[in-house]
Amino acid sequence: MDDKFITPCFIFDKSEFSNGINKFKQALADKFQSFHIGYSVKTNSVPYMLCLAKDLGCYAEVVSHDEYELALLCGYAKDHIIYNGPMKSKETFLDAITNGAIVNIETKREIEWLNNLPKDNVWEIGIRINVDISTISPDDAKENDSFSRFGFCYETSELVDAISKIKQLKHIHLSGIHIHRTSKTRSCSFYENLLEYSCELISKLKLDLNYLDIGGGYYGIFPDVPTFDEYCTSFHRVLFRHGLENLTIIVEPGNALVASAFSYLTTVIDTKQHKNARIITTDGSRNDIDPLFAKSNYLKELIYNSPSDEVAEQQVITGATCLEFDKLFTITDSRELNIGDNILYNNVGAYTMCLSPLFINYLPRIYMNDNNDISLIRDKWTATDYILNSKIK
Repeated sequence: MDDKFITPCFIFDKSEFSNGINKFKQALADKFQSFHIGYSVKTNSVPYMLCLAKDLGCYAEVVSHDEYELALLCGYAKDHIIYNGPMKSKETFLDAITNGAIVNIETKREIEWLNNLPKDNVWEIGIRINVDISTISPDDAKENDSFSRFGFCYETSELVDAISKIKQLKHIHLSGIHIHRTSKTRSCSFYENLLEYSCELISKLKLDLNYLDIGGGYYGIFPDVPTFDEYCTSFHRVLFRHGLENLTIIVEPGNALVASAFSYLTTVIDTKQHKNARIITTDGSRNDIDPLFAKSNYLKELIYNSPSDEVAEQQVITGATCLEFDKLFTITDSRELNIGDNILYNNVGAYTMCLSPLFINYLPRIYMNDNNDISLIRDKWTATDYILNSKIK
C-alpha cells in the first residue's frame, strides 16, 4: 500500500463525494424549478467536508446549536442553513429565523419562542410532521421501528394544535413542512407513499406552503438501487398529481453522499496462533468503522505486502484496543495475513466517524485523495488535543 498513508487512517475520495452532489443536483434540476440540497452535518461533520459541500452549492442541515455554530465557522451564510431537531437553543433558533435560515419546528417550546421574534415583520418557519411508516407504507417499515419519536402527530391533536397556535401569531407564516423518515427499503415507492400522505395533509389542513422538506434516507450511487433521477421522478409524479410541483423541494442526503467517499486503512501489527484460530491484530479498531458494534460484515480488501503464500484455516481479524469484542471479521481457508499487510474497509464514512469514541485511541488521521494527489485534511488527535479545553489542575 502507498507509504504516504500512516495507519490507521480514513481516506476521503473527493471526486466520489463531488460526483454524488452534482448528480443529485442535476436530477432535481431536471424536475423542479426550485430546490435545495442540505448536506447532513450529523452524518459526517469533518470541517473539510462541510466546506466542500458549501462550495458545491449545498446548504448545511444541522440538528443542534453546536452544529449550527459549526456551520457558521465553516463559512455557511445563515440563509443557507436548514435547522432541524429538538436540540436548538433559543438564541440560535431566533438568530436563524431572523437571518433567513430554513427552520423546522420540532418541539413545543419552539412555538413559544416564536413570541420573542420582532412583531414588525412576518417570519417564515416550518414544522416537522410525525410519520408512522407502518401505516403509510407497511412494506417499508423496519421491524419494531416504524414508530417515530419526531414531529407532530396528525392522528392525535398534536399537529392540528401546533398549527393552530402558529396561525394565531400574526407575525409568523407557516411556509413549509418537514417529513423526513428513513425506511427499510429506501425504495422509490416509499417516497411516493410518504409524499402522498403529506400532500393529503397539506390539503386537509389548507396549508399555504413555500417548501416541502423531504429529508434524507436515500441510496447513493451504487448498482441495482434507485438512482437520484428515479427518486426525483417519484417526487415529481406525486407532487404534480396534487398540483404542488412548484414548491421548493428540499432533500437532506447524508449516507447517500458520504458513505462511498470514505475508506479506512489499517495495518497488521501482530499475529498469534491460538488453539482454534490465528489472531490477526491490526492498528485500527472496530470503534472507528462500527461504533455501535452492529455490523456482521464489511466491504473490505485484503492487501498482501508480505511474500508468504501460506494458507490458514481460520484467521480472526481484530483491532488494537483492549476490548475482547474488538473483533472485526473472520476468514477461513485463506492466505495468511502477516505483519505489514493492510486491510482496507470501504464505504465507512457515514455516521461512523461522528460516533467514533475517544476510547484508548484518539481520532485517526484523514487523508484526501484528489485524483491520486494525497494530502492530509485532519491530523491524528493527540493527548494535547484532548486536554486543550480541559482544566487539569
